[in-house]
Amino acid sequence: MAIEQIKDADFQQSVVESSKSQPVIVDFWAEWCGPCKALGPILENIALEFEGKIAVKKINIDENPEAPANFGIRSIPTIIMFKEGSVADTKIGLSSETDLKNWLNTHLS
Repeated sequence: MAIEQIKDADFQQSVVESSKSQPVIVDFWAEWCGPCKALGPILENIALEFEGKIAVKKINIDENPEAPANFGIRSIPTIIMFKEGSVADTKIGLSSETDLKNWLNTHLS
């Protein structure tokens, strides 16, 4: 699988530190969230298509409350893009694959 599941304990190293070498997008989600489940296959496709250009990671907000609190997550799904150790952009809600690709391409060009 091209998407890595992460936890609060490894968020700093897995996301913030690794975004210094390539952008990282993190999907904040929960098991009970219907739009989150719909986003899953879209992110799988994006992770494969953008492999080597971005890293795609997911964090379950119910099991890992620290990271969502730190980044002010109030609604899920929320995708945050990290570049060079900082938040570069945020996308809230379910997006189509085309919309997500366009969003990513604006940050990669």
